Amino acid sequence: MIVVTNRIEVKKGFGKKMAPNFTRPTGLEKFKGFVKVEVLVAENEASDEMSVNMFWESIEDFQVWRNSDEFKAAHKRDDKAEKTPHAHGDAQAESPIIGSKLVIAEVAASLEA
Repeated sequence: MIVVTNRIEVKKGFGKKMAPNFTRPTGLEKFKGFVKVEVLVAENEASDEMSVNMFWESIEDFQVWRNSDEFKAAHKRDDKAEKTPHAHGDAQAESPIIGSKLVIAEVAASLEA
């Protein structure tokens, strides 16, 4: 099994607001080898850090999804949805995402109840 983690730093206060976006049905759950998605949010002093953990049976299964039309549709940027009204009313603020890093790791050991 592998865990694909997208570590996303977002502006303070946005982590918990954005977390449900990563667990809504998008067709991901129908792909061979997909196990689950978990979203962790750490609220730090200056920003929030999200860890979007996707569990897959194999790297090959993950790659099939990553190259799929469903992946492209789920990651299509909606510029209007990502922008929020600016404090002065008419200007638009940028996306709350500060940066991200993708980490792919093999589960080497595990303990369950």
